[in-house]
Amino acid sequence: MRSEAEGVTSENGVRARVRFDFKGVSRRGRFLLGSKPTDRVAEESREQHVALFRNVPVQGIRIEDIDMGGQIYTVFDESSGAEVAFAPVEITLSSDNLEDIIRFVSREEFRRIEVLSPPSLLMSRIDIERLIFKVHEEMKHVREWIERKYVR
Repeated sequence: MRSEAEGVTSENGVRARVRFDFKGVSRRGRFLLGSKPTDRVAEESREQHVALFRNVPVQGIRIEDIDMGGQIYTVFDESSGAEVAFAPVEITLSSDNLEDIIRFVSREEFRRIEVLSPPSLLMSRIDIERLIFKVHEEMKHVREWIERKYVR
């Protein structure tokens, strides 16, 4: 079924559908040119990220399908006092182990995950420890990214 070195796996790996919502914030235009609407900025961000998903391999992740059919929605962000648009994308993916999916979904744009298969996983004590360590490592990377982005 699996070897201890591979981490948590099933016979066919793990399949999941992951949703990301890519953010778009309108920026003022340069000089007298107008700015782009927030929904257009969100759509462009989604297109750029989808191009990366299609063309740049993510270690341990196999992209099976990318659905960009979700409607762009707009919300009011109280912290910035402006409207923010989000462009959703659903990606169906497969991975040999759960640890690779943890790294993939630790992105800021992640919204939800639906595990398609297997219906259940049996995890040993070592598998659980390895998974928790992987979550910790990803949290550390996110924390460092936030510090670089907002503190400096």
